[in-house]
Amino acid sequence: MQIESFTHAELVAALEWQLECGADEAIGEVPANRFETAGNPAPRQTPRRTAAAPAPAAAPPRPAASGPAEVAAACADLAALKAAMTEFEGLAALRTGARSTVFADGNPAARLMVIGEAPGREEDRAGLPFIGRSGQLLDRMLAAIGLSRQAEDPAAAVYITNTLPWRPPGNREPSADEVAAMLPFLHRHIELVAPEVLLLVGSSAVRTMLQTSDGITRRRGKWTEIAGLPVIATWHPAALLRDPIRKREAWADLLMLKERLDG
Repeated sequence: MQIESFTHAELVAALEWQLECGADEAIGEVPANRFETAGNPAPRQTPRRTAAAPAPAAAPPRPAASGPAEVAAACADLAALKAAMTEFEGLAALRTGARSTVFADGNPAARLMVIGEAPGREEDRAGLPFIGRSGQLLDRMLAAIGLSRQAEDPAAAVYITNTLPWRPPGNREPSADEVAAMLPFLHRHIELVAPEVLLLVGSSAVRTMLQTSDGITRRRGKWTEIAGLPVIATWHPAALLRDPIRKREAWADLLMLKERLDG
């Protein structure tokens, strides 16, 4: 709307209304700096600089995580080894999927150390190796040559463990990577127990301990050595439950073991 369209009276009324609202001077075409006066400009305010907050101290570098070999070697006794295995993060998915860390059973002073493959369902529930049907058969096999995991006399005692302390899902066979990750712990386990003879039970234990692709068929019933320690292998009790005719071969292996222990 053009200003010419207003009457003189309307313009005066509009001006009086602006005065009532506090508009007491006209606004020019160019913005005026109200902080400055003619001939004596006010000092320009500069923002105050505050001291910079000290940077947070850098966190000390975390030591590189030790590998399984270093962790295992640092274990001075079986209790420390069990704790280290329980806390080992290298196989976190496998460990958290299992109910128990199945460490060992029997007398650590035993002359004979038995090594199986991995815990099954019953072992996972109880936290002990070889206690299901296979374990019951293994106990009877060992009892036939005068040995027992409950024996206090080292000459008649047995100490039992596995290549892997956690049950693989669905009782599957342990993978090569899983076995390799836990092998330093198994070697340290043998060093701490210091048995006179090792009995390997099943193909997985044979492949792990002897570092071979051979199965139990080719390796059972033959003496070999691991770091100067005499070793013999035999059928896994689960295989004997599936195929009882192989019990004759397992009995022959046990007689060889008894002869060696008897000296």
